[in-house]
Amino acid sequence: MFRKQILQISKSYISNSPCYLQRVTVNCPPFADSISEGDVALKLEVGAVIKEDDIPLEIETDKTAIQAPSPVAGKIVELLVEDGDTVEAGQPLYVIDTDAAGAPATESAPAEAAPTSSAIPSVADLKVNLPNVKPVVVVAPLQVGQPAAAAATAPTPAPKPVAAAPKPKTALSFGISREEDRTKLSRVRQRITQRMKDTQNTAATLSTFNEIDMSNIMEMKTKYSDRFEKKHGVKLGLMSAFAKASANALMLAPAVNASIDDVTNEMVYRNYVDVSVAVATEHGLVSPVLRNVEKMNYFDIEREISDLAEKAKNGSLSIEDMDAGTFTVNNGGVYKSMFGMNVLNAPQSATLGMHGVADRPVVVNGKVEIRPMMYVGLTYDHRIIDGKDAVTFLRNVKECVEDPRQLLLNL
Repeated sequence: MFRKQILQISKSYISNSPCYLQRVTVNCPPFADSISEGDVALKLEVGAVIKEDDIPLEIETDKTAIQAPSPVAGKIVELLVEDGDTVEAGQPLYVIDTDAAGAPATESAPAEAAPTSSAIPSVADLKVNLPNVKPVVVVAPLQVGQPAAAAATAPTPAPKPVAAAPKPKTALSFGISREEDRTKLSRVRQRITQRMKDTQNTAATLSTFNEIDMSNIMEMKTKYSDRFEKKHGVKLGLMSAFAKASANALMLAPAVNASIDDVTNEMVYRNYVDVSVAVATEHGLVSPVLRNVEKMNYFDIEREISDLAEKAKNGSLSIEDMDAGTFTVNNGGVYKSMFGMNVLNAPQSATLGMHGVADRPVVVNGKVEIRPMMYVGLTYDHRIIDGKDAVTFLRNVKECVEDPRQLLLNL
């Protein structure tokens, strides 16, 4: 009787499943030279069906989140790490079954159609050489009174779901209870915290401010935005105007683009401008870099910003994308910021903060007019940059944004 049950199970396996399972183990991708390990951030759980290049998990390092995409399509059959585990390059992460996703599901027979012992086929009916059949499934022991077909198609226990990280509290969450949620700081957030505190302890930080009449740049944006996007495929924003104006001002005020080499106690002056653009992501604030902005035009800047923003959104920024900027532009205006002071992005010596554009009364040629105005602030390291250089730089940015024709004339 038991042998007949085994034959029935073998027939079900042969007709509904492949003869073997192809499993692929995915290892942790390599890190940059300055990074030795990272923390696992799971996005999918065991049993999830994925396509090629889907990302079941990421590795959060000190500087960025490194993706660990699947090289094949299939189903996740095993997670070799848990959420929050620390891993090194080359360490196995998860196992993909490439056959399970494409295998047709086995349907359970209706209760009234359950096979009896007399309906079980013989070896001749199977038309297979049983000694050559090597199924890789594990046959669970049969319980007394359980039909063989039901045993063959009994569902396996559902995998234990991955514990999701607590969601951030919303305004509606407060006041409901006095409970507390605790979430481990990501490596990116830990690194940001460390760098900000080190900068605060080292640099002699000072800020100076100005306001910019945005009338001309807003008029240009309104007039040419559609044509610009239609021709170049990217939108015309305010960041290109400020990045280009900053590059021009930095060439006229080299100290703002300089830094201190603490090893040799030397001032490092640069003949190029690499602008870090602060971008908020789900992993924290990152600063991808626009290279050689002094040689770019508005289109080049907008295209590069668009590409870097897409990488930041997809979590595919590399270390090279964020390394070695010489100056930072931070646009808090997208979040309706009115006024504020920034924190330096060490080892850089200065950061320009943009804020929201708002209609305000200003005096123009002895008359009060309503103009779209923006407050801007330069936060800088007073050990390197004197007040004169800071004010001169900010004044030049103001003039180039208010009248972009100065950039065309190289003034």
